Amino acid sequence: MYTWKKALKIVAALTCAAAVLVGFNSMKIHALEGETETLREIRPEENENIMLVPGGVPFGIRFQIKGVLVVSISDVVTEEGKVSPGTVAGLKQNDVIEMINGEQINSVEDVNRAVQDSNGEGLVLTVIRAGDKFELTLTPVASMPNGNFRAGVWLKDSATGIGTMTFFNPYDNSFGGLGHGVVDVDTGELLPLMQGIVTEVRINGITRGLRGAPGVIKGQISSDARGYLTGNHETGVFGFLHNSPTGLPQEAIPIATRDEVTEGTAHIWTTLCNDGAKQYEINIARVNRDSGTIKNFVIQVTDPDLLERTGGIVQGMSGSPIIQNGKLIGAVTHVMVNDPTSGYGIFIENMLDSMSQSITENSEDDIHEDNHNSEIIDDNAA
Repeated sequence: MYTWKKALKIVAALTCAAAVLVGFNSMKIHALEGETETLREIRPEENENIMLVPGGVPFGIRFQIKGVLVVSISDVVTEEGKVSPGTVAGLKQNDVIEMINGEQINSVEDVNRAVQDSNGEGLVLTVIRAGDKFELTLTPVASMPNGNFRAGVWLKDSATGIGTMTFFNPYDNSFGGLGHGVVDVDTGELLPLMQGIVTEVRINGITRGLRGAPGVIKGQISSDARGYLTGNHETGVFGFLHNSPTGLPQEAIPIATRDEVTEGTAHIWTTLCNDGAKQYEINIARVNRDSGTIKNFVIQVTDPDLLERTGGIVQGMSGSPIIQNGKLIGAVTHVMVNDPTSGYGIFIENMLDSMSQSITENSEDDIHEDNHNSEIIDDNAA
């Protein structure tokens, strides 16, 4: 079984392999200016005390789902009345359709084409539901008034969004961010990643958070790729950047184990406008070391400036690194809807464990880039 420490030891070799797969022939390993000693220190084979650069800078993602996600199921009006082919087939909201008649499905257009070409004959769907894979038969029907074949299934194949980088490793240009997974706004389900790119973001405004109405950092995603994703997990998104990101707030620092996280004062790095990341004071109100993978501790914003500008924690701050006693302890993940001054954090150990999974899962798979425009993702995560 791989651990995050083992994954960090093999990540350099995987970076080279991934560069060949996606054609990043110009990819190089960069250290921050003046970071020669830090680069040596973070090599895990030389120092088990892993050091990472805190993020705090925003990034955008363009995310293509592996297969297509069933968002909802509806009726189709036919000559015989209303029919729901999806319901008859046994499809449910949140199902992922991976294949049709044994052919890989990569987009909604692939499904539409198969439905139109079916002539009303049954289509064998390979479906993933809650981790189980099985087959269903979907039979499209001729719709009124034009006779086109329809299945009455609403689907999604991609998403875009904005988050905050938690850490950057200058040894191999790997990074982690968000502190929670990319989920579908309609279903709340984690989206399976087929491919995704990382982009620059230009912030153009903030909506302050209020009780019952989470705020949001508004921004525009660039069309230029600055890196690619290798994994989307419950604890965050992970991948590699082409170059060191600009605007990183400080040099590499040690990470803290969950046992080192304590109640009391801490700080976050986050970006509210285009002049770079700023440090803000928070209070860790409660630590739950047995809370699982996410929502490991409760945080309260105490910094007057941050409270004035945002009302507390807002969407877009997900992934903002949390520093306590000079160590990276985790990231901001969620806001409490009824109290925007409070929210949750995740242990950095949990993010690194997921990063090791994303590395090993993709070590034998092709990794691609894609500039696919799609819907905006959103949830009650920060």
